[in-house]
Amino acid sequence: MFKIPAKDSTWAIATPQVMGIINCTSDSFYAASRQENLKSVLLKVGQFINEGVNLIDIGAQSTRPNAQLVSAEVEIEHLIPILLSIRKAYPHLLISIDTFYASVANACLDAGANIINDISCGSFDSAMLGVVSTQHAGFIGMYLTGSIHAMHTIAARENIIASLIAFFEEKKKILSLAGIHQWVIDPGFGFGKTVEENFTIVRELASLKKIGLPLLLGASRKSSIYKTLGSSAEEALNGTTMVHTVALLNEVNILRVHDVKEAAELIKLLPYLK
Repeated sequence: MFKIPAKDSTWAIATPQVMGIINCTSDSFYAASRQENLKSVLLKVGQFINEGVNLIDIGAQSTRPNAQLVSAEVEIEHLIPILLSIRKAYPHLLISIDTFYASVANACLDAGANIINDISCGSFDSAMLGVVSTQHAGFIGMYLTGSIHAMHTIAARENIIASLIAFFEEKKKILSLAGIHQWVIDPGFGFGKTVEENFTIVRELASLKKIGLPLLLGASRKSSIYKTLGSSAEEALNGTTMVHTVALLNEVNILRVHDVKEAAELIKLLPYLK
């Protein structure tokens, strides 16, 4: 079992878990996931809980290709009222905030969040790791080689798995110096990688277990799936389920998803199919 600090709580990961995506932006790549008012957010969170979610991940910044970045101030303005309402309605729910801004992380942790999900793994904002450590928050760090304005640029590399292992071993040292020893790694499916690299990650997730940290996969309805199928994000649930099945068989710990019910059902069936 992994035990991750989670701001006044503990995130215990013994069996595979489902993280439900709450997009508080009008610019997410998957239109059906956009929650643009407080009522719809609370309805979606309630639905996710009924479907078996373990934690939710709230974001107010789209990181899809060609998205226009918004400021930390805009993120805070969007996130805090939503976060406060969710925390009031669901006092014990684990809440992650998807941001790479330290000021957003700090404000949201003060308002009741437990975990910070940073696509840059602390690289975009030098104050991020200090905030996470001081607040005793959970942390999810993603593999990303591009800059804040070029996060989808594909780097030249010979072996994506070897690159992931080297990246996270180095990050383990950096985070340890900041006082963060137990955290979650995300290989960054869909960020600055070829389609083949994305599918290689899923096939070889078990190779990343040697890093000694829990693994999160965020592949839900992404373009490597739907473009390979010649469809769209709206039509990519079946393909996503296939990817999630392979990931679970390769010992992934957390699935970050738009469709909680389907992912939770996979996890229920997993013991019978391994």
